[in-house]
Amino acid sequence: MKVSILFLLSILAVSCSKPTARRPINPKPSTTINGLVKENKILNQIENKKIAYLIAKDSTHQYYESHKGFWYTYVHQIKENTVTPQKGDIVTFEYNIKNLKGTFIYTKEELGVKTYSVDKEDFITALQSGIKLMKRGETITFVVPSYNAFGISGDGDRIGINQSIISTVTLIDIKSIKKNENN
Repeated sequence: MKVSILFLLSILAVSCSKPTARRPINPKPSTTINGLVKENKILNQIENKKIAYLIAKDSTHQYYESHKGFWYTYVHQIKENTVTPQKGDIVTFEYNIKNLKGTFIYTKEELGVKTYSVDKEDFITALQSGIKLMKRGETITFVVPSYNAFGISGDGDRIGINQSIISTVTLIDIKSIKKNENN
């Protein structure tokens, strides 16, 4: 009986003690995020060096760097002062997608003619901005780092993770949409 009373008292004493906090096994999220940021900066620098090399090799075209993080060159430029697409306009265009080696990932025949409502639909980030630089009838080649294209996920099919692309876009038509006073 003494043993069972002692046993109960020891259990009671242990159960009444303060619980000790369990520490997380995983590292702190801030250190993980900081590490990812550093890693992404390095990946972006590598991509930009590859693109700079590609542009330097191409002596037949003059490339312009966009403040939106991509480069472009005119294949066919319209010199007249005509309109460019604005937010809400409906544009019709055809385009292709190649890798940095120039191999087609998607041809314009595969992708077909696309109709796009400017800044109202989800599309390749750089091309959303690039289309707004174009005039009807122009053809521009865009060189796009992965972070302005399909990013770390790719397209789930032919475009890999962190893959830079080259896309040649021909703007076929711009249909200007009148702005409502209520919008």
